[in-house]
Amino acid sequence: MTSSPAPPPVPSDAPGGRGPLRRLRARGRGEAHRTASPLELFFDLCFVVAVAQAGIELVHSVAEGHAGQGILDYAMVFFALWWAWMNFTWFASAYDNDDVLYRVVTLVQIAGVLVLAAGVSRAFEEHEYLVVWLGYAIMRVAMAAQWLRAAHATEGPERTTALRYAGGVLTCQVGWLGLLFLPEGARPWWFLVMALLEMCVPPFAERGHTTSWHPRHIAERYGLFTIIVLGETIAAATVAMKSGIDENDALGELLPIAAGGLLIIFAAWWIYFAVPVHGYLRSNRQAFLWGYGHYLVLASAAAIGAGLEVAVEETVGKAHSSTLAASAAVTLPTALFLLTVWALHSRHFKRGITQQLVLPTTALLVICCTFLEHWAVFAAGVVCALSVVAGETLAATRPAVAARESGPVTRSG
Repeated sequence: MTSSPAPPPVPSDAPGGRGPLRRLRARGRGEAHRTASPLELFFDLCFVVAVAQAGIELVHSVAEGHAGQGILDYAMVFFALWWAWMNFTWFASAYDNDDVLYRVVTLVQIAGVLVLAAGVSRAFEEHEYLVVWLGYAIMRVAMAAQWLRAAHATEGPERTTALRYAGGVLTCQVGWLGLLFLPEGARPWWFLVMALLEMCVPPFAERGHTTSWHPRHIAERYGLFTIIVLGETIAAATVAMKSGIDENDALGELLPIAAGGLLIIFAAWWIYFAVPVHGYLRSNRQAFLWGYGHYLVLASAAAIGAGLEVAVEETVGKAHSSTLAASAAVTLPTALFLLTVWALHSRHFKRGITQQLVLPTTALLVICCTFLEHWAVFAAGVVCALSVVAGETLAATRPAVAARESGPVTRSG
């Protein structure tokens, strides 16, 4: 992967001005006040529909005692969702001109994710990927069309980059046909090969020319999608709690899960947004690795909600899984979220070994909570909350320590 210098700001037609169709030219990386558009927010909300479907099926798989297969199916489906979302996000950061054609093609991508969502149940239950492949194909062909449009409006290295993107997207889409025709046992391995090929397209395409993605805009887009996923996690867990209370009158048994789950999600939000990460995203090497790592951040955040549903079902006797498995369904994705957020950006803003160890230690303690049976979720929530307290306390005391270490200040004049 290259880390070529950021391209200079490129003048572009202002979104929303001068006619329904405009040349799809690159926007400037130094553009001020760049924020997510209403279309991007709508795009995110529609994607969460498919994320929710994947979470529901993961709950069913774990609750029925098929955790291994369920996690594998979840990883495959979530990759398709995350990769399509991520490709759109980075393209929009560099080329969004918000004209009529751009909006229509984006709405086609939204239609694709809704088709994909309709096929999630069959992918989990029957390992039938035709509808999932079709939905993914709609999104990816539309994405290739956007890149071809960008290529038509540019020249030189920028045009080469756009054509490489379009060619890579379409080539990989053909490769995904293997999931429809290969034997069932070979499909996970083929998925791994194709996922790696997909992730090779951006560094290959941007070799020699870096697209003008906007660091603050990218950080905001990832943050907004993380918020939406965490919100869907709360919604799913709340519905499960309500069902458990209404059908089984198990308020006393479910209160620890409700309190612990809420503390986990609140802490996840706090930890993710504790630092302004856009200042770290200076080159493709940093930004791409950070963006790719969010597969684990977003997948684990959504899986926390599924785990809370499993914990509720196990508590009221509706699940066929053990208490240990139900507890692990919450604690393991929580620990993965903490570790990944720390590895991606928190550690770059920590000073000293004590601050650096807060999140890894928290993840380890959360895993240990798995063995506390029915109190596992509550204990994990308390550990996450204490992690936030520790992190804020260390951050507040660090400037005072630095001031003392620097010695007295001599005033002149």
